[in-house]
Amino acid sequence: MTEPIAAITLPPATDAIKEGAWLQSALNNWLDREFIPEAINSTIAVRAAQIYTRQRMEGENDLGALTIAIITEMQAFNFQESFFSEFAIANAVSDLILDSLDIDNRCCGN
Repeated sequence: MTEPIAAITLPPATDAIKEGAWLQSALNNWLDREFIPEAINSTIAVRAAQIYTRQRMEGENDLGALTIAIITEMQAFNFQESFFSEFAIANAVSDLILDSLDIDNRCCGN
């Protein structure tokens, strides 16, 4: 029988605004490196960081719930000028956060 994936709980936010600013910068850099730098990348990073910051200020510490919130709220974002989607953005945010916490985010520990 397959074991469920354990939830990842982030430490409580001590400065959600600072976390959001870091995330905005890290995500913007990731977006620019992933394909090509585009003006829309900055707008995407700002919006994702706003969602993340608000969720953290409201006390959300579960990474899965944060990822779902970003997917849900980014569905209203117009991605026509971008190579990305709300799923790619939420996954990138999750990966960036895991990397910042030195948590291995690769499947099966490889």
